[in-house]
Amino acid sequence: MKKRVVSLLMATAISASLLAACGGSSAGSSAATGETGGDAAAAGGTEGAVINIYSWNDEFRTRLEAVYPEVESTSDDGTVTKLKDGTEIHWVINPNQDGVYQQKLDEALLNQGTAADDDKVDIFLSETDYVFKYTDADADVAMPLTDLGIDPDTDLADQYPFTRTTASDQNGVQRGSTWQCCPGLLVYRRDIAKDVFGTDDPAAVGEKVKDWDTLKATAAELKAKGYYTFASYADTFRLYGNSISEPWVTAGETTVKVDPQIMNWIKDSKEWLDAGYFDKTVKGQWNDDWNKSMSSSSKVFAFLLPAWGIDFTLTPNWDGETGAWGVTNPPQEYNWGGSYIHAATGTDNPQHVKDIILALTSNKDNLIKISRDYQDFTNTVSGMQEAATDASFASEFLGGQNAYEYFAPVAENIKIAPLSSYDQGCVELIQNAFSDYFQGNVDYDRAKANFETAIKERYPDITEIQWAE
Repeated sequence: MKKRVVSLLMATAISASLLAACGGSSAGSSAATGETGGDAAAAGGTEGAVINIYSWNDEFRTRLEAVYPEVESTSDDGTVTKLKDGTEIHWVINPNQDGVYQQKLDEALLNQGTAADDDKVDIFLSETDYVFKYTDADADVAMPLTDLGIDPDTDLADQYPFTRTTASDQNGVQRGSTWQCCPGLLVYRRDIAKDVFGTDDPAAVGEKVKDWDTLKATAAELKAKGYYTFASYADTFRLYGNSISEPWVTAGETTVKVDPQIMNWIKDSKEWLDAGYFDKTVKGQWNDDWNKSMSSSSKVFAFLLPAWGIDFTLTPNWDGETGAWGVTNPPQEYNWGGSYIHAATGTDNPQHVKDIILALTSNKDNLIKISRDYQDFTNTVSGMQEAATDASFASEFLGGQNAYEYFAPVAENIKIAPLSSYDQGCVELIQNAFSDYFQGNVDYDRAKANFETAIKERYPDITEIQWAE
């Protein structure tokens, strides 16, 4: 099992020869170091001079600088943050694209046991799509929070429960924490709503999109007036994917199980695309056509986005007047994203790491400040309930609407889908394979075969794919 976990850690982009070379040290960094960071803390060991934090962008750095009281200064290039006690945080940033971030992180984690103290990974971040790869108890690369002296049941009691579940291993032991909670809403064009429904009131629009059957009828209304409901079939995937009943791969097995909800997404996406409810020219997300579908010249009515999606994606792509967008309830509760903070097993800075995790994910005042400064929907239930009724959280971009009023109840009802170490590959490759089918490039059976080939290439240990029919 341990050898298989190491293979998964390296599956992103490391060559087979490197995997073989690392196989002999797959007993884990705890054994290699002789003691974990938690052991060092308990023994009262001296903290290191450098805290190495691995991430894929500067989002975590900016939040830490905004609320962590021990920050003294940051270098002009953003690579080093000095703390008041003289300790330096070194930011090791590699892009997410093409698996580069995970490749570099995996290499560092596999070398953790032999690295010099000031070269060890102390903190690293993960995303929801691949968090379980790092919280897996067999991998043992992320420390249990209790080993740092953090009691999740008391210190993190105000967090949204599904975020704690997401950050836990298969035994229910929490091995990470997040400042973010990423519930998603339906974000709509007010002018299109007025044209088709006669109103842009969020409650009235919410009634038109309150469930999938109602939304389908609404999609026909929008089409009749020359509008698309969503830009792409990829826009709805997260809602279906959040509703799967079993993990893509059950722990200890080598079979990918394609859940009935994923099959429903395939069926419904084809139906909606053929009906003209999606824009056929927009093929997936994160491309130029998708970005342009957020512009004032677009005929797309709505997007399904979390708070970060409005801030990082919709706002910069919108070229019309401020206040043209509104938010309302989605057809079902869903979560999209989330950056999890982990203490690396073997860190020589357990006390600093503990302080940072608590300051960034447990301190309610700090999290409310992050929400105000960066529009993040942050991870305290009580804080977000307060924000939902606080007029000062109104958004100019949303025409003076307080989006937290809609985000908060969605967050409280999210039930996270069961996780596995294979989630990122399955989520990416199923969409890639069936995008070709939706676009008419291949037939249904070929799309299935293409997924089976691609998933086995990504994860050579997978032996079978089972399709719910």
